Amino acid sequence: MHEAYAPIRKLGINFASAYPTVEKVRNNIFQNLCFVYESDQKLISTLSLRMPWSNNPGPYYFPHIWWLATHPDYKGLGIGAKMLQYIETEIVQNDLHSPAVTLGTADNHPWLMKMYERKGYKKFGSQNLGKGHVTQYFIKVLQPYLFKGTAELQQQFTNVTYEEDTQHGI
Repeated sequence: MHEAYAPIRKLGINFASAYPTVEKVRNNIFQNLCFVYESDQKLISTLSLRMPWSNNPGPYYFPHIWWLATHPDYKGLGIGAKMLQYIETEIVQNDLHSPAVTLGTADNHPWLMKMYERKGYKKFGSQNLGKGHVTQYFIKVLQPYLFKGTAELQQQFTNVTYEEDTQHGI
C-alpha cells in the first residue's frame, strides 16, 4: 500500500490508504472484504469492499470499492483494471447479487475520475470529509433490472423503466 500510493502522497491527497499503518491495514482486513492478486508469493494488487451493513459503509446502499492499489513495478500492465472488473462481475454482481457498486476519489486527482468514467462509473455526489479535498462519489450499475434507486436515480443511472423491462420478467 505504501509504495502503490506514493504518487498520491506527492499530489498531497489525503486518502486513508495513502498513509497505511499496521493498525489501519488490520482494521481494513477485519472490517471489509479484501482481495489480493499475488504472483510468486509477491503481493501485486489489492482491492477492498466496504459493505453497506458494516461499521464503515459507503455513501449509498451498495458495496463500496476502496483501497484499490497495484505495486509500482506492475503499473501499466492492466492488473488493477482486471482485478476491478473481476470484483465487479464475479463478487459484487454474481456472488452478492448487488445491482450496483460505488467508489470515491479526490476531485482534485488529475486522472482518476476520468479513468473511472471510462470504466462505466457515473458521478452521483460529493462530500467534503475534511481531508483537504472533496470526495467525488461514483456508481456503476451492474444489473439495471435490479436497481431500485429513486425514480431520479433510475433515470440518471440506468435509463430503463422497470415496467418495460421484459427481458428479465419484470
